[in-house]
Amino acid sequence: MTNLDLGPEYEEVGRIAAEDIRTDPEGTYLYVEAGEGWVEPSIFKDVGNRIVYREGSRDLCWKLLEIWEAEQPNKRWSALHYTIANGRFEVSFDYWEEIDPEESTLDRRARAIRERFGDKPVDYSDP
Repeated sequence: MTNLDLGPEYEEVGRIAAEDIRTDPEGTYLYVEAGEGWVEPSIFKDVGNRIVYREGSRDLCWKLLEIWEAEQPNKRWSALHYTIANGRFEVSFDYWEEIDPEESTLDRRARAIRERFGDKPVDYSDP
């Protein structure tokens, strides 16, 4: 399988993420890092004057890990960028050879958030 063959699976990711944020998914950005046996999803929602963070649910983790494991080993991504805008989703990937192994997951995530949302403050007080 390739990323392109998994379109319906990625649609399911958007459905689960929308449930996790408990509001209209428009303006949602999902940053995920994954590896053998683990996945770390972070959901960010643009609410105008700030970005709200939500931790991904267990269902989201399982779906993302299932997708990651369905990829051919040489095609597995290290980070997934998933955006919901204008009623559609867009997915892009970073691969292991493209990342700095000395950089932390939190640093990569923070950079991705700045690239996506600029200097808007992020509210990490996930209820």
